[in-house]
Amino acid sequence: MKVSKPQLFYLSALSMLGFIATDMYLPAFKMMEVDFATGPEQIALSLTVFLVGMASGQLVWGLASDKFGHRNTLAVGLALFTISSLGLAFSDQVWQLLTLRFIQAIGVCAPAVIWQAMVIKRYSSTSQQIFATIMPLVALSPALAPQLGVLLADHFGWHSIFYALTVMGVLLVLATMRQPQEQAEEKQTSVANDIRSLLSSKTYIGNVMMFATASAAFFAYLTGMPEIMAQLGYEAKDIGLSFIPQTIAFMAGGWLGKAMVNKYGDEKVLRQLVALFSIASIMIFTASQWELTSIWPILAPFCLIAVANGAMYPIVVNRALASAKQSPATAAGLQNSLQISVSSLSSALVAALASQAQTATGIAIVICMFGMWIGYIVANRELAQNFTTPDNARVVSDE
Repeated sequence: MKVSKPQLFYLSALSMLGFIATDMYLPAFKMMEVDFATGPEQIALSLTVFLVGMASGQLVWGLASDKFGHRNTLAVGLALFTISSLGLAFSDQVWQLLTLRFIQAIGVCAPAVIWQAMVIKRYSSTSQQIFATIMPLVALSPALAPQLGVLLADHFGWHSIFYALTVMGVLLVLATMRQPQEQAEEKQTSVANDIRSLLSSKTYIGNVMMFATASAAFFAYLTGMPEIMAQLGYEAKDIGLSFIPQTIAFMAGGWLGKAMVNKYGDEKVLRQLVALFSIASIMIFTASQWELTSIWPILAPFCLIAVANGAMYPIVVNRALASAKQSPATAAGLQNSLQISVSSLSSALVAALASQAQTATGIAIVICMFGMWIGYIVANRELAQNFTTPDNARVVSDE
């Protein structure tokens, strides 16, 4: 089935909501410190609480979606997100902020998981093309959301950010209720068996490991780069601008990856992407061991990692979820939980060694490279049994 433009816009909005909710309020931290009469640690803790909620809620919504159907489960999750967003707009105590941010994160996990399962279920013949179209757009969220947050906070106060998120939630609930109500398939296996089957699938685990370690390299860089640049004497505005090149590189990678898969098939392209990721990781590790006077020896090769990730994400996500068509939402939830957990560990490693951020970032990224190779080797043990090289003529005609 070919996806319509309104449906593609809807799926894109679902995929971006979590990133928007994560980043949109970041520019308002100082305003919130004043209004809540607290220090920066308590306000920053609200971001940590949100990430904990994101990590813990993914699998729950995946299981619920496979049992009760995508539409109704998604509507409940979006409603929870919307109500908590409205509550945040009226919060005036730190405990309210932290509690509601956790609930908001639990709610936003529903669209983060279910949009992927919807693509696999409804558009199986063109799923990789849809992932390749949507995922580069997701990369825009961390860049655009803070800018929108600045605009709202400066003109209407920080409360308006959560009002805006409430409106987004309401619109998505309405759009979701207009979706067809698919019949939830009667489960032939238990939840425990579904998870056990996923964890025993080398195809699933290998591709999820590649997705998780590629993301973890991003988190290591995002955690370490501000401190690295500060130690090199860059100003705050330069630090902000430094995130633009990799955002553009990620989007370019998504576009190039889609074109290359159409022409050569995903198996051949994936091998090249792993090689590109590895070369760039070694370049960053090497640069991190020297005393630098500029950020470019790290920033330039990281843009190559961004290109590789932008092209790789749609391939490995599609392969992982396509290997679990009987429980795609459970598979998506488990995949996202593992991705966030591994990425958080990578970020924590760099944060713990912040005084040596340059060296720590290089080490973390090269560890991610080794993890990616392990995932690639594991996934390809079952590759011949689960996948065939795409018929390029069919893929092009599906578009």
